[in-house]
Amino acid sequence: MDFVADPQLAAWLAESQRAEGGKPSLEQIRQLRLPRARPPGPELVQVQDVTVPADVPVRTRLYRSCMRPQPLTVFVHGGGFVFGGLASHDRLCRRLALLAGTAVLAVDYRLAPEHPAPAAVDDVAAVLAWAARGPGELGPLNPRVGLAGDSAGGLIAFLAAQRLVGTPARPDLLFLAYPNADLTLSLPSVREKGEGWGLSARDLAFYIAQWIPEASNLSGFSPVDGARRCPMPVPTLLATAEHDPLRDEGKQLADELARGGTDVEYLPHPGLVHGFMTLDTVSPAARTAGDTLLRRYGKMLGRIRI
Repeated sequence: MDFVADPQLAAWLAESQRAEGGKPSLEQIRQLRLPRARPPGPELVQVQDVTVPADVPVRTRLYRSCMRPQPLTVFVHGGGFVFGGLASHDRLCRRLALLAGTAVLAVDYRLAPEHPAPAAVDDVAAVLAWAARGPGELGPLNPRVGLAGDSAGGLIAFLAAQRLVGTPARPDLLFLAYPNADLTLSLPSVREKGEGWGLSARDLAFYIAQWIPEASNLSGFSPVDGARRCPMPVPTLLATAEHDPLRDEGKQLADELARGGTDVEYLPHPGLVHGFMTLDTVSPAARTAGDTLLRRYGKMLGRIRI
């Protein structure tokens, strides 16, 4: 019998299993993008939409828990490269701002299939480059800049950080929560956890194909391959969940980064599932694990030497 972190998460999984079925499609993506009611996050001193000037202007949302100088975290949402946005991760960004003691700039990057790779990476890199210039719209900041992402957002964040190595826009810390890391979906956890655990391997493959239409390009956008090809000199906090198809590739990415000399803190989470940081209103165990991770990230960011 597989261990699940708490009864509430087990009930959520049972409900998601009943809802599984149906072939992934563009219509499914359209449905996933529709607005829906979500439990609100904590109140903050400032929540403000900001348009970042770039070749293609990028919509972002700034969160601040205070107006004293803080580090900045650029946040990249998950959603399989094809859905998600400022609304889907609003509560998580509020918790990140409050618990990690950081200003948060969430990126509403362009989605596939309308905008395949590397459009999302371009958008995140443009936001980091703009933030590095110290624009007044962000309010008082200290020099530390983190880059965080969950799921597909973790992959996009990694690629943006890798692109910016050697430039003033390179982040000082990466926080990757259960990231996509091997777009070939070739590791054992994809088979072991790819059905019945809240994230379907079949859906994953379909979403990836929307973002990378040419299968021959998958390795070029896979962080595990990127980490082998080129060292990543950015300290990294990387979290995985036991019952997640992406578990093994997240662990492999942590191993590859460490092998290349990156300072990596790898945190597995027994009994939890993909997306647990946004299941805080479903599962007390997911809420506790997410809050602990956010606080740990904040402490790590605060200790970065500039």
